[in-house]
Amino acid sequence: MSAVAYDSLLSTTAVISTVFQFLSGAMICRKYIQKKSTGDSSGVPFICGFLSCSFWLRYGVLTNEQSIVLVNIIGSTLFLVYTLIYYVFTVNKRACVKQFGFVLTVLVVVILFTNRLEDQRDRMIHVTGIVCCIVTVCFFAAPLASLLHVIRAKNSESLPLPLIATSFLVSLQWLIYGILISDSFIQIPNFLGCILSLLQLGLFVLYPPRSYSGHGYKLVEQAVPF
Repeated sequence: MSAVAYDSLLSTTAVISTVFQFLSGAMICRKYIQKKSTGDSSGVPFICGFLSCSFWLRYGVLTNEQSIVLVNIIGSTLFLVYTLIYYVFTVNKRACVKQFGFVLTVLVVVILFTNRLEDQRDRMIHVTGIVCCIVTVCFFAAPLASLLHVIRAKNSESLPLPLIATSFLVSLQWLIYGILISDSFIQIPNFLGCILSLLQLGLFVLYPPRSYSGHGYKLVEQAVPF
């Protein structure tokens, strides 16, 4: 198999597995619809997911990486739908609107700023890539609280094993793809995603679940937003 064919196969499988990971949010929204309430859950993961996918979509367009463009068109659309569903069923609509408004402002400001660098395309791509990495790395802060809880309780039953394993697979695929196309902005966040997933998988070995309930923290908070 040629290098080009291998790149194409890897990017295709990475897109498919990432989309399936994004669809984990549909499970949460289904519960909202069934209960007609969001309970005490937060809509921030959905809103931030929309922001992250939007930035990566722009990065994909600037670098002409069709796989990045495709997966983030799907991702940004799904997260926008999830956000709308959350808005319909939450009692705290004002907070949801403020959060989405803030994220939208950040998105517009960054796009307007990078558009001023249009005559310096390499710098434009570089700045956009840095923003994408920062947003993605911020997502990785979400599971850290759960890791500390597991270490204190010495019980990993609160962690969703299937989702963590999937996250590792998705991050690994994009990491390899980033290495193949020599794109450090794809490599860095997905390398960190691999490390975080391995740390969580290691906790299952160190602190086996006493009785696995599979609740875990919010599914979309675990997803690599890309």
